[in-house]
Amino acid sequence: MIESAPLGPLAVSESPEEKFREFLEIRGEKLTEPRRVLVRHIFATHKHFDADELVADLRAADRQVSRSTVYRTLKLLVEAGLLRELRLTNRTAYEHDYGYPSHDHLHCTECGLIVEFTNEEVRRLREAVSREHGFFPKGHRLIIQGLCTKCHKSRSPRRRLDLI
Repeated sequence: MIESAPLGPLAVSESPEEKFREFLEIRGEKLTEPRRVLVRHIFATHKHFDADELVADLRAADRQVSRSTVYRTLKLLVEAGLLRELRLTNRTAYEHDYGYPSHDHLHCTECGLIVEFTNEEVRRLREAVSREHGFFPKGHRLIIQGLCTKCHKSRSPRRRLDLI
């Protein structure tokens, strides 16, 4: 997947690993070594990824974590508020939630490019619409789907099927 430059991290009081350990302890579970490997690997870099990409990255890094552990741990990391799930056109991607600013996305449905952005007008609109309806927002998710410049330019302006 092609990525744009990610937003910078925020200062946080606890590491993702510490937050995850605390979440698991509350549930009566342990931070096992495979889970620890996953958290460290995921939070070593900031990028969007899906479960299959994570499994491939782990194998390339010679880290042995089963596919089922990856899927179960991703679900737990989302529940813990450490990762955010992005439901895209043809897959589910994940990104850091803990320690990163609130933001929105542009998603190219052709090449998979994901662009992160922040926009004060979007935030103001969320607040105005919420006030109008007596709602108290905690956040929002906006994914604008379309074509990036490269994919848009690569499409012929007059394809045969367009002429029918």
